[in-house]
Amino acid sequence: MATSRRSSGKSAKERTVPDGAELLALELQQIRSAESELSRVLPSLAEAVESEELRGLLELREQQGKRILGELEAAFDELEEDPPRKKNPAAEGLIEAAQEHVREIEEGPSLDAALIAGIQKVEHYCIAAWGTARSLAKATGHKTTVRAMEQELKDGKKLDEKLTELAEKEITPALLSEELEEDEGSEDDAEQTARKSGKSGPHSQAPRH
Repeated sequence: MATSRRSSGKSAKERTVPDGAELLALELQQIRSAESELSRVLPSLAEAVESEELRGLLELREQQGKRILGELEAAFDELEEDPPRKKNPAAEGLIEAAQEHVREIEEGPSLDAALIAGIQKVEHYCIAAWGTARSLAKATGHKTTVRAMEQELKDGKKLDEKLTELAEKEITPALLSEELEEDEGSEDDAEQTARKSGKSGPHSQAPRH
C-alpha cells in the first residue's frame, strides 16, 4: 500500500542547511523579538499590579531587557551578521496571555498572582532560549555571546526564584485571605437576611390564644 508524505510547505530545493553560526543567529533573532515585545508591555503590566515588590521586579526585568537588546547587537557584530527582524509567535503568545489578565481581572491579589504566573512562563521560555544560544555560541567559538547568555541565565533564574518566593510569601496568602473575608461576608449577609425574614414573615409572631 502506497503511503503519502505530507507537504512541509517548501520543496527540498527551497530548504536550507544552516551551519552552527547561522543557527545561533536565528536563535538570537528569536530572542531579540521576544525581548523587544516584552520591553514594550512591561511598563503597563507594572502599572497594573498592586504589590510594590512585584512592581519592582517587573521594572527590574524591564531594565534587564534593555541590557539584553544591547548585548544582542554586540552578538550580531561578533557573528558579522544581522538577520532580518521577524516576529516570535511563541513568545508573543505568552506575553499576550499576560496582557489578557490585565484586561480581564480586577486589580488586586488575583491579578498579581495571575501576572506572576504569566511572567514566569515568559521567563522560562527566555531561560530556555538563552541556554540554547549559549550552547551554540560555545560550539562556534563566539565568546562574547557565551558570556552574555551566561549572565542572562544567571539573572533570569534569580528573578524566577524571587517571583516564586513573592507568590508564596505575599501574594497567595493575600489572595486566600481576601477569599476568606468574602466568604465570611457572604455568610454574615445570609444570616442577616434570614433574621430579617424571620421577623417580618407571616409566622414570626407567636399565635394568640
